[in-house]
Amino acid sequence: MSFRFNMIQAEGVADIKYKLRHLLDDHYSSLLPDNRKARILLKPNLNANMNALTGNTTDLRLLAAVLEWLQGNGYENITIGEGTNSGFYRNQISVISRLKVDALAQHYNVAMKDLNYSEPVMINFENGVQAGVARDCMEADFLINMPKLKTHFEAGMSVCLKNLIGCLVGQDNKKKTHLSLAANIVHLTENICPHLHIVDALFAMEGLGPTKGTPVKTNRLLIGTNPYLIDLLAARFIQADRHKIPPLVVAEQRGIIGPSYHNFVTNFPLESAPASFAPPTAGPIATFIHSPKRQKYFLAIRNTKVFNYLCNTKLVGHLLFLTDLRQDVFIDEEMILDKISFTPSLCTECGRCKKYCPVDLELPETLEKGEMENCIACLYCFCVCPEQAINIEGSLGFFKEQLQQYDAIIKDIA
Repeated sequence: MSFRFNMIQAEGVADIKYKLRHLLDDHYSSLLPDNRKARILLKPNLNANMNALTGNTTDLRLLAAVLEWLQGNGYENITIGEGTNSGFYRNQISVISRLKVDALAQHYNVAMKDLNYSEPVMINFENGVQAGVARDCMEADFLINMPKLKTHFEAGMSVCLKNLIGCLVGQDNKKKTHLSLAANIVHLTENICPHLHIVDALFAMEGLGPTKGTPVKTNRLLIGTNPYLIDLLAARFIQADRHKIPPLVVAEQRGIIGPSYHNFVTNFPLESAPASFAPPTAGPIATFIHSPKRQKYFLAIRNTKVFNYLCNTKLVGHLLFLTDLRQDVFIDEEMILDKISFTPSLCTECGRCKKYCPVDLELPETLEKGEMENCIACLYCFCVCPEQAINIEGSLGFFKEQLQQYDAIIKDIA
């Protein structure tokens, strides 16, 4: 079997856009549809309202790079689509809006769609169960899967395979994956069949992913056409045991992954790979409940109306978070951003703000002049400024939680 795979190292928005454009032109442009009006769908990972610098969600700089590549090749009908995390969907919180992906889409004049509200196409899951996948994914002429590289408590690792859960329509269909998680992830992969996978490992996540882990800056992008191969290479990259990643185990048991995959992965040169990622180890309560022997009983309770009601209360939600049974914090209060301010006397001209701006603003000059009309308010510049020369005015709302968990870490590793 012939495999198509590349890994590049890039740091800063200009470097990311330049290197990715040339790589895609040289190795993957032949995959693109001939019709420039073909339906193209980008499927990022927008798991929670923690931005990409926490290691949680797909980097806006990467999305911008892919959009520029597609538009540079003449494609007009482009949509960014994601069916965000069930908890946020259940609480009617727009992760897409909070992460400013809708603002990025508007900046590039492309469509943005929450796949939770798409028309479902039913596919077969394990044991005769059927689940609805967004028609947008099933009928796209060219689907680009853009996952985040993360360790994952239930799936071992979240990369190409796990990211496709976001193609399911609404909470009820997403719940069905957990009836047989690893096997159903494989079913999704076999039915959806993205044409290209671009993995964001610029800021990856180790430890208790997909949300409570620790960001790791690797400055890497993994690109290829075979999701199983990419996930195997990602596992080797972070020095994770593939035998502890259930979807890969199922794929191998079913003959999808064979010796040629392992030969390619073993022989692929991984230069300057990071140190081994910390595994996704949860607290004793979550570990006990999520044991394969007991999880089905927990799922039966979790899916009842009474339990769902209790989960929506602040007290029970906080207890679930403390025990690692829930990784997200669902905060209703939106952020109100009145102004992004700049203090020139604190600026050391390190250049970080410009390197992290997805839409290539001339920072910090535009901040100093107050010429922020094209700013999408992603706040990457604020997050990475080491001298706190960039500040925000207004009400923090949900964003306060990210700052409490990750502000110091991001500023340290950015």
